[in-house]
Amino acid sequence: MCGIVGYVGYREAYPILINGLKRLEYRGYDSAGIALLNGNFEIYKKKGNVRDLEESIQRPGSATIGIGHTRWATHGPPNDQNAHPHLSNAGLFAIIHNGIIENYAELKKRLFTRGYTFQSDTDTEVLVNLIEEIYQVGSLSPEEAVRLAMMKAQGTLGILLLTKEYPQQIIAARRSSPLVIGIGEGEYFIASDVMPIIEHTRNVVYLNDEDIAIIQPNELSIKTSKNAIQIPFIQQLSLELDAIEKGGYEHFMLKEIFEQPKSIQDTMRGRINAQEGYIKLGGLTDVLERITQARRIIILGCGTSWHAGLVGEYLIEELARLPVEVEYASEFRYRNPVLFEDDVILAISQSGETADTLAAVQLARQSNLLVLGICNVVGSSLPRLTNAGVYTHAGPEIGVASTKAFTSQVTALVLIALLLAEKRNTLPCEKIKAHIQSLIRLPELVEQTLQQTNSNTQELAELYKNATNFLYLGRGYNFPVALEGALKLKEISYIHAEGYPAAEMKHGPIALIDENMPVVVIATRDKSYEKIISNIQEVKARKGKVIAVVSNGDSKIRNLADHILEIPLTEDILTPILAVIPLQLLAYYIAVLRGCNVDQPRNLAKSVTVE
Repeated sequence: MCGIVGYVGYREAYPILINGLKRLEYRGYDSAGIALLNGNFEIYKKKGNVRDLEESIQRPGSATIGIGHTRWATHGPPNDQNAHPHLSNAGLFAIIHNGIIENYAELKKRLFTRGYTFQSDTDTEVLVNLIEEIYQVGSLSPEEAVRLAMMKAQGTLGILLLTKEYPQQIIAARRSSPLVIGIGEGEYFIASDVMPIIEHTRNVVYLNDEDIAIIQPNELSIKTSKNAIQIPFIQQLSLELDAIEKGGYEHFMLKEIFEQPKSIQDTMRGRINAQEGYIKLGGLTDVLERITQARRIIILGCGTSWHAGLVGEYLIEELARLPVEVEYASEFRYRNPVLFEDDVILAISQSGETADTLAAVQLARQSNLLVLGICNVVGSSLPRLTNAGVYTHAGPEIGVASTKAFTSQVTALVLIALLLAEKRNTLPCEKIKAHIQSLIRLPELVEQTLQQTNSNTQELAELYKNATNFLYLGRGYNFPVALEGALKLKEISYIHAEGYPAAEMKHGPIALIDENMPVVVIATRDKSYEKIISNIQEVKARKGKVIAVVSNGDSKIRNLADHILEIPLTEDILTPILAVIPLQLLAYYIAVLRGCNVDQPRNLAKSVTVE
């Protein structure tokens, strides 16, 4: 949450900052602001999105150093006063911040008694004044003031700090909120992630927790909060600029839906030997024996990643015969779970920065468990916290509502389940080879699904755009798909929707069904096919409107449902990847027709880096 960008060098900072904020707006869009330093601070900030900020700035200064922020509100409502950057009382510092200072009220009270006043409701303004007080009282350098302030401030932070008395210096500090530094020729670019950086440089340094970076036009130094000098580890970005452009699509979400044949292919690339029929996951090689001997696997995730984890539970238990539990990371970290030394934790996060998931991983590591990760973003926090893992390589996902991340995560889980099945001898070799052949055909089937459901979902969206409630039903592998379909509709169209196991409909939700209730049923031809037909009949008996996702050529359900969306027939274990696609499209087109901001739905942000 919250997007941070900074620049110091020889170019004008403002164009770099404003374009960087546009790249980062998916992280928060309640308000935005920029601070430039050219002798004095120039502060521009505005409620609303980055475009509102840009339109409000008539003549930005020509400073070669500055910081920018796009906000997802935590403390205080979205307004001009609460927008970042924030100035300290004496005007010595300007700060932007991603995170939450948990003891801000206590710190604020102390600062009040010392004469400090506050113009906003934010915890960030408390932090910048704390830094200023330490700086002035102790006659310290800015970096020392930040270091001491970090010792007093509890919670999470990713900050950039400008100091009036050090006009060519940016201080960056991190605790649980991501920061990356791009290295140019005599210039540096700092951001929450690499999106604003890749058009300027491919050389980056990821800050670790408790790192403090002192950044000047020709100098970068990094220390820990305990003042230990760190040697920057420079990495090369492989991301291409066109990957973060819309590429002719109206919205990033639609682009990312249609990128799924490629993203799934990229998740499998180099990991399948089709001729000999085996799977190789290099990131798990060193720990594979421990995984195969595990008592159980505990999968952790939030939102869409949790839904992918539910599919993973079905996959690993059926194919590899290993017990699996799936936990909300936000609950796992607080409920004092019973853990065994031979448990394996598998954490799933698209961004690799999800605060609850990272906290749950840290809890698992304190118990000395083997911790694995499935993540999309190279260099993010999750891969650095885990013992081993699998990158999905899905490419940037900028639309806030996750689409290709889900199908890539499920693809990675299929690979893991088949690898474990091979190592544990729970499936015959011929069966594994058959699954691999189905995987190889999967991108083509995804492309086919997109082509044959795109226009149909547009027609359905026109019919049901004014519905106030939706019910999504599925069985087996398709139950998590029902949850994911309902989540997509809620996220971007603001229509209330719920997903249920189809058999649970009779235990409460059936009371809601009437002629105004659209019921989406995932009813592909699998082992629960006849049972799902019974559930459809129960809905129709209550006059519910049935939208059924079925396998190509289905005739039974065609005669029962009000509408059908056909997808190619494939193995049960791969059906969720195909079945979710028409649900993504349906949510997208309904949201567009309702005039919703598809890529930036209200109250949401892409990377949930706060609790």
